[in-house]
Amino acid sequence: MKTRTFLFLPVLALGLVAVSCSQGGTKQASETASDEKSIEISSVTINPAQSMVIWSGTMLGVYTHEGTLDLTKAELSMADGRITGGSFTADMNSMVATDENYNPEQGSTPEKLVGHLKSTDFFDVENYPEATFVITGAGDNSVSGMMTIRGITHEETVENVMMSKEGDKVKITGDMTIDRKKYNVSWDSPVAERVLSNDLVLKIELLGT
Repeated sequence: MKTRTFLFLPVLALGLVAVSCSQGGTKQASETASDEKSIEISSVTINPAQSMVIWSGTMLGVYTHEGTLDLTKAELSMADGRITGGSFTADMNSMVATDENYNPEQGSTPEKLVGHLKSTDFFDVENYPEATFVITGAGDNSVSGMMTIRGITHEETVENVMMSKEGDKVKITGDMTIDRKKYNVSWDSPVAERVLSNDLVLKIELLGT
């Protein structure tokens, strides 16, 4: 598999942490086995239904949880092979946990975790059902923009942007790490030895044509 670092197009918001209400775990990444080829493009249309953001959060020294978030809108502008703009919207109600590190007998379930993440302790999804990212600039393998979570906006950067070919599809990936507390996602464990990392780690996977 050969890929080519490219100016990106990233994405969005979202965030998500890991978790408060669960126990034990190792991070599970989403992987797609495919025959990828280096490409250069002048334009791309992103299909939100085939794209996602993979989130992970860590209770330091204890466990990590992971899940996904769906995109509802995704637009990207390019000129002369370079990204010139774009915006992305994530549906915070689409949040799911995809790892298997739970103990139902002790009340630890994916549903309980997601319920806590949607609460006012974290993303307050009832009042803030969307998260957005608006591109403001791009480098050789990164894209910067304004992210809004819980109605709070800060500049963030998508790093390690890659573009490749999967059959007749264009695949774009990138990595983003944000400080959750800047967005008032401020819950901390009441147990002293369980410290929830402030870092929300996001992997963007976009498919388009």
